[in-house]
Amino acid sequence: MASASRPARAFRTARTLRILAAALAITSAVEVLTGCGKSEPATTADGKTVVRYQGTTGQVTPYELAADLGYFNKISLHWEGDTTSGPANIQAAATKQIEFGSAFNGAVIKLVAGGAPVTAVLSSYGADDQSYTGYFVRDDSGITSARDLIGKKVGVNTLGAHHEFVTREWLHQQGLSDAEIKQVQLVVLPPANTEDALRKGQIDAAALGAVFRDNAVERGGLHPLYTDKDLFGKFDYGTYVFRNDYLKSQPDAVADFVQGTARATRWLQVTPRDQVVARFESIITKRGRNENTGLLKYYRSSGIPVPGAVVEDREFQVWIDWLVRNGELPAGKFQAKDLYTNKDNPYSNGKYPAGAGPSGEAAAAK
Repeated sequence: MASASRPARAFRTARTLRILAAALAITSAVEVLTGCGKSEPATTADGKTVVRYQGTTGQVTPYELAADLGYFNKISLHWEGDTTSGPANIQAAATKQIEFGSAFNGAVIKLVAGGAPVTAVLSSYGADDQSYTGYFVRDDSGITSARDLIGKKVGVNTLGAHHEFVTREWLHQQGLSDAEIKQVQLVVLPPANTEDALRKGQIDAAALGAVFRDNAVERGGLHPLYTDKDLFGKFDYGTYVFRNDYLKSQPDAVADFVQGTARATRWLQVTPRDQVVARFESIITKRGRNENTGLLKYYRSSGIPVPGAVVEDREFQVWIDWLVRNGELPAGKFQAKDLYTNKDNPYSNGKYPAGAGPSGEAAAAK
């Protein structure tokens, strides 16, 4: 028994050191850039604070929607390019290439644990009845349970983020031991290639969400073994984070970003789908980035079940508990409430009723 536990501890220790090293590298970069970066952000001719961000090709984020709806009063968004993943996005924010980033809450916890000075201010993505990630297997695979995945390969978009956490949590909830869970191999693949790898038998299960999930379902021959919605129901999985120094030096800009993005999220939650898609198509066309609007036909919902994207303790606590159980975080080091703030969200700070519409009005049924 003891000989089995030592390798397990060594595995967890090595994994923790890799995570901390990455987080500390980001922190070091922040410290270097603090000395050479601008002391004040740029402003527009009419005095608005310029807030730099990374977008997503062919999609419209809630903050881009907020700008188009006229919900920002004190900030002006400036696109710096597109992001490829949550970890890359939050690293760009931590190193002052942009002002904020969106990441899976488990990744946010790990970065903060490693010393990265960021705080979550608003939920950025999640799972609801229509938008979620499914973990698919082939209909002829013979895989019907968590135990069938032992010794098999699961395709995910990156390690240390949403897909890995959900997979390992599901395996744990299904009764697999830590040793058995370690035998389920996670294989990193670009989302655009994951379905093909599954169909060719190069992997045994695949994380598919949004357009990739819908395309796979249309083609047939696959079904979900589990989904993130199966685990937690309607749940917010990620948040927008700002650097703590920016929160202190530019509180008005952050407050404007939060209130506008919260209202735009609420607009998505209460507006009929055809109107949302039409608005998105208009925004993509106007911004002139030579993007394909064809993906918009797969839009289902905001994916955020909480009105106005208000952050809740449980959305961080579940991953704190996971990291502690997995030996990657000391027990008691963090409390969920210390990792985020809702103070600027009008659906949390008392400005609007929790179920109100995007301008505080009574929300109409969708």
